Amino acid sequence: MATLAEKKATVEQITEDLNGAGAVYIANYSGMSVKEVNKMRGEFFEGDIKYKVYKNTLMKRAMEDVGGYEDLYPHLAEQNGFAFVEEELAAPAKVIQKLYEETEKPKFKAAIIDGDYYGEDELDTLAAMKSKSEVIGDIVGLLLAPVSNVVSALQAPGQNIAGAVETIAEEGDE
Repeated sequence: MATLAEKKATVEQITEDLNGAGAVYIANYSGMSVKEVNKMRGEFFEGDIKYKVYKNTLMKRAMEDVGGYEDLYPHLAEQNGFAFVEEELAAPAKVIQKLYEETEKPKFKAAIIDGDYYGEDELDTLAAMKSKSEVIGDIVGLLLAPVSNVVSALQAPGQNIAGAVETIAEEGDE
């Protein structure tokens, strides 16, 4: 049995995890074999996701200290693992969804992402969210598209500047 000092240290660690996270996911790992749990831990590690198993009572105490996690309290029962992520907020959902499709475990319970609550029926929505790097890639692609249109128009064989300008203007009207 953990001493009061050990429990206090654990609550402090959880508080630190909560304060550093942009998202916190709860997944029930009941019924998972050691091999399945190790695979899940590996997937989380590869995705730069901190995955921890804490006692629900200590987790609740830390959540109360930090504030903003009240919607998760009803989910603090059974065998839960907690995934904490700083930036790639959809990454835990993608891992949980992938594993669940393979073995029907772990069961996603809920998440708090940037202060917003997501229930167990929203895993597909969360997993479909684009990552920060994907969004940045989309923006860069949109910004570079007009430049590549200009370059390709200027490099087109047999085109003069007037023809290139006309081509660009036509593409801009679409």
